[in-house]
Amino acid sequence: MNVLVTGSSGLVGSAVVASLTAAGHSVTRLIRSKPRSRPGSPAHSDVLGWKPGSKPGPGGGEICWDPEGGYLNASLLEGTEAVVHLAGETIAGRWTTRKKTRIRESRVQSTRLLSDALGCLKNPPGVLVSASAIGYYGDRGDQLLQEESLPGDGFLAEVCHEWESAAEQATQWGIRVVRLRIGPVLSSTGGALRMMLFPFRMGLGGKVGTGAQYMSWIAIDDLVGAISHALMTADLSGPVNAVAPAPVTNLEFTQALGKVLRRPTFFSVPAFAVRLALGEMGEGLFLASTRVEPARLKRSGYVFRYPEIEGALQHVLG
Repeated sequence: MNVLVTGSSGLVGSAVVASLTAAGHSVTRLIRSKPRSRPGSPAHSDVLGWKPGSKPGPGGGEICWDPEGGYLNASLLEGTEAVVHLAGETIAGRWTTRKKTRIRESRVQSTRLLSDALGCLKNPPGVLVSASAIGYYGDRGDQLLQEESLPGDGFLAEVCHEWESAAEQATQWGIRVVRLRIGPVLSSTGGALRMMLFPFRMGLGGKVGTGAQYMSWIAIDDLVGAISHALMTADLSGPVNAVAPAPVTNLEFTQALGKVLRRPTFFSVPAFAVRLALGEMGEGLFLASTRVEPARLKRSGYVFRYPEIEGALQHVLG
């Protein structure tokens, strides 16, 4: 199958590309490039067409686009059979007005552009698996959330709602759209876990705030597996929670990580310190409680390789 992947250089994207390639699929990367000229000029095709030295179009290689500028040569996508859309500005960092604009636009604008381009094809792909996040649900305490649950409040919930709406536009072209609501990804090579490792290994780890807030996580292997499952499962569409079936509180996560690393977890970070140091980002990512169940993944037959937090941490940390 010819699969187009955006965000292929990121933590999840690089793992997805490796997995799809190993399974015998042909992967084309849609990579970002700033245009040095306007459409129609000789240099423009070099920037927004296929990358020199690569095979143009589906079947391998790289195709350049400029989601911020709204440029994508749809003709180069002919022959694409499936799309995995993972592109987006990292949410790490203090959420200034400018940062929040980049977070929103990098997701919503790029998804609209891609959906419109796919609709221009003579033969649109059969499926679009588009990333979203469990931030869609907002801060919901210990309420157990499934795909049918209403969206929450706050910046992340608003972004996720717009992001998913942009992806859903592709359904008008007859494309099956799967909107993956992804939880924090456990990997030793990136993401939040990697940032936690140093203080925990130094014996300085501990719970954040009260420790009662829920964290709906997923191991990188299971996220890659869920994406492949979504590509291949013809009757799976709409919102799908990409989280492990056993969400844990921050305290439970802290204890499991300390146990796996064989380090004490006596320290704690008070909520006011998180708010002072990280502002709105700290509130949304570390203090908010989101208890999510992967109901549709389980019903569709996906079997988790790492359903429990301790086993997942043992695996990703070797």
